[in-house]
Amino acid sequence: MTISSTIRDNQAVLQIDGRVDTNTSPQLQSAILSAFQKSTYIVLDFAKVPYISSAGLRALLLGQKTANSKHATMELIHVCPAVMQVLQAVGFADILTIH
Repeated sequence: MTISSTIRDNQAVLQIDGRVDTNTSPQLQSAILSAFQKSTYIVLDFAKVPYISSAGLRALLLGQKTANSKHATMELIHVCPAVMQVLQAVGFADILTIH
């Protein structure tokens, strides 16, 4: 998995490319937390994420909790149907902002 980050004004866009699983979720978690140190509006572009595991879900949950505690925003965009199905199955579609 690779993550590229773009920060403009007060918005950070993280483009994630690859599977988010046990091996790669620490990298995603670190990128999200780092982005919140620089911005209060985080966008996770999941256009190139074909799979997410429970470890990846934990990274997203930590990101959402961080957003809530900082009165910030985290949203996911371009989520593929397979990943969206996982998010819906575990109830994350109700707690995350997904466009």
